[in-house]
Amino acid sequence: MLRLNLSTELRWLDLGHGVRLMVEPLTTAIMLAARSDPTIVAAAGDADSSATNDDLARIVAKAVARIVVKDWEGVGDEDGKPLPLTPEGIDALLEIWPIFEAFQTKYIAGALILDAEKNG
Repeated sequence: MLRLNLSTELRWLDLGHGVRLMVEPLTTAIMLAARSDPTIVAAAGDADSSATNDDLARIVAKAVARIVVKDWEGVGDEDGKPLPLTPEGIDALLEIWPIFEAFQTKYIAGALILDAEKNG
């Protein structure tokens, strides 16, 4: 049985290392919007591109994050002063391996995997 979560509420996503992101639920509309992101279109359309699956995963994660992240906590400058949320900041944050991996695992993959229940 497929269990649907129809909530449209924002939620905090804990990525570890004191970083939390306020995100929208991942929907088909968001994935379609992300696919239209110029960086994805360029990577997918460039026949001469040497982009690997890992490169594409990074590009897609950033495109999705720029759409769904509405706030963050635990992100600061060199002096520890909290930074405002910006698209450039989201991209920089997802260049940090443990943060990227947590976002992929807890948000993108978690939303894409259908949770099937076994029949007794």
